[in-house]
Amino acid sequence: MTVIAPAGAARTGLIDDEPELKRSLFRSVLNFVRRQPLGTFGLAIVIVMFGAGLFAEWIAPFDPEEIDFSAMMQAPSWVHLLGTDQLGRDIFSRLVFGARTELIVGFSAAFAGGAIGLVLGVSSAYFGGWFDLIFQRVLDVLMAFPLIILALAVVSVFGTGVQNVILAITIPLIPRCGRVVRASALAVREVAYVDAARALGFGHTRIVLRHMVPNVIAPFLILLSAFVGQAILAEASLSYLGLGVQEPVPAWGLMLQGGAEEYATTAPWIAIFPGLAIMLAVLGISLFGDALRDAIDPKLRDR
Repeated sequence: MTVIAPAGAARTGLIDDEPELKRSLFRSVLNFVRRQPLGTFGLAIVIVMFGAGLFAEWIAPFDPEEIDFSAMMQAPSWVHLLGTDQLGRDIFSRLVFGARTELIVGFSAAFAGGAIGLVLGVSSAYFGGWFDLIFQRVLDVLMAFPLIILALAVVSVFGTGVQNVILAITIPLIPRCGRVVRASALAVREVAYVDAARALGFGHTRIVLRHMVPNVIAPFLILLSAFVGQAILAEASLSYLGLGVQEPVPAWGLMLQGGAEEYATTAPWIAIFPGLAIMLAVLGISLFGDALRDAIDPKLRDR
């Protein structure tokens, strides 16, 4: 008896390819877990952070902005898992909702700064000449300032708030991404397919975006993972100084700023748990970024 395959199955090979694709993906995940245990641990922390931020309304037992003077500075208990702060607000609930703030600020600033730096860095390498010379001097000036100092300057001009904090962190990240990406793009510019694209009459925009940018994605992804951790630390620093996210928005740095140092001996949990959250988030992102670098780099991957 002859079995007739569905129309188009013989041409596309979907019947045989889909299970093989799933097995290949599963093997890749297992291989990553086996070779990168620290990276897997970091990825788990990032996933937990994402879950807390996305499902904060269902996870948090209390309203993070609810003030209860009758429950001020209560120690961790079954009612308040991580205790309460000096205003009686549940610390666990504020940490869960604070994860959402950190994700919004961290990923928005990292992606915006990385994307702009990626395009500018590749464009600088592609055009070269006076444009590259002037652009690199501008980057030198911006990189002369530490990230937090430049972010403080931007916040002092535009003011506080989530949107302004994202802008303040994005600007210092642009030159850091542009410098690294330009170094990789200089080698890509000399490859034959770029000359072929010019010979075919393609415009500069198409050559930069379609032919050069995809070939510097590997170092860009590694930079992006590092930028997320830097952005979270910068936001926490700005909020601690009173120049970042403002009350009543829950944010981890703001929880440290809210008089936590005054209660270091009487209610240490007010400062300990937000500090641990910041440390674990940055550690997890850094570990995953390092593992991603090892997985992408063929020299390290084959070891």
